[in-house]
Amino acid sequence: MFKKILIANRGEIALRIIRTCKEMGIKTVAVYSTADKDSLHVRFADEAVCIGKPQSSDSYLNIPHLMAAAEITNADAIHPGYGFLAENARFAEICGEHGIKFIGPTPEMIRKMGDKMTAKETMIAAGVPVIPGSEGLLESVEQAKIIAKEMGLPVIMKATAGGGGKGMRVVWDESEIENAYTMAKTEAKAAFSNDGIYMEKFVEEPRHIEIQIAGDQYGKVCHLSERDCSIQRRHQKLVEESPSPFMTPELREKMGEAAIKAASAINYESVGTIEFLVDKHRNFYFMEMNTRIQVEHGVTEEVINFDLIKEQIKIAAGIPISGKNYTPQMHAIECRINAEDPYNDFRPSPGKITVLHTPGGHGVRVDSHIYAGYVIPPYYDSMVSKVIAVAQTREEAINTMERALSEFVIEGVKTTIPFHQQLMQDENFRKGNFTTKFTEGFKLQ
Repeated sequence: MFKKILIANRGEIALRIIRTCKEMGIKTVAVYSTADKDSLHVRFADEAVCIGKPQSSDSYLNIPHLMAAAEITNADAIHPGYGFLAENARFAEICGEHGIKFIGPTPEMIRKMGDKMTAKETMIAAGVPVIPGSEGLLESVEQAKIIAKEMGLPVIMKATAGGGGKGMRVVWDESEIENAYTMAKTEAKAAFSNDGIYMEKFVEEPRHIEIQIAGDQYGKVCHLSERDCSIQRRHQKLVEESPSPFMTPELREKMGEAAIKAASAINYESVGTIEFLVDKHRNFYFMEMNTRIQVEHGVTEEVINFDLIKEQIKIAAGIPISGKNYTPQMHAIECRINAEDPYNDFRPSPGKITVLHTPGGHGVRVDSHIYAGYVIPPYYDSMVSKVIAVAQTREEAINTMERALSEFVIEGVKTTIPFHQQLMQDENFRKGNFTTKFTEGFKLQ
């Protein structure tokens, strides 16, 4: 087992990893930018190293600074968390070159699943259902028009290096193809320095359902049930839950088998997530693989009573997994609380938290790095807290979440708490009638 792990991240995920490391008897090293010097992950780690200025490129994305911090503290492993360098194959490679274990999959696995076209080809070869689409990248507007006609509209154009909704355009009418093609390429080039785009059939009334998987160094893979992440805004998840209200035992078995096939196709090692789009007829299609721990991993932990960070560390240390497939025993819902103004088009709201009271009580978990007096910096993701409500049934979980949100007080900055409170009272949400388009018609009162 590792003696000391450097956490190449910040905020609540860094704190989350520190907690599990403490329970496992592993020393921790926090890294921080000058903007994060007062953050809780810095306070609770055994050691802390400043790695640069506030901008991510000068700190959390600065590989030489991170490696120097690992060297001077004698860390024998690096946990990347999520975001930043978590799915950077070159960073994983450099860790290996320096004799430091990257807690995650191998660089080759990250590369195979990081490029969406390569991932799609891998899934087709493995027999995993994929959305019909172009073979390879689009080379011209003319080619895009021909393929769109063959598949039938609507179609969606996507950046091959994409993420977070960047470089995506839905086409409903043939006259929109040229403009969508140009806009998608331009946006992809600006966001990812790669203007490669491909086309897929647009799935109508889709659900975003993902399967949590774990694979060890010995070829064994298991799934740990599903999460429904359909409540989104601009392709960014807002609410996640397990089990999905749309799921059936038969569908869970099929999607679980497909996820295991997908991970086994690349001999996947570590925890990760296979993301699917599920249409209204419960046909499911591979969307992408996240080769890292996810923001919403706590939802799965609560419904199967399982520490995913601990499992990730154990796998990296060469410990075999049980190989058991899991079914949710409880119902859990997570609300992401962001420092944004939901009454003003979710504009970011950094600043000082003057008053803070976090909810508690039976069935409530709060993962957060904020405290009264903490200054939310403007340089990073706006998420400041995750609230998870757990109960025997979905209705009880929603009621618990309503109660928890009513107790959650954050003053000094605007947050998305009012949005989540209204969502929990929404009749369609409570009935489980929603798709990824749900928030488009959602008006905050």
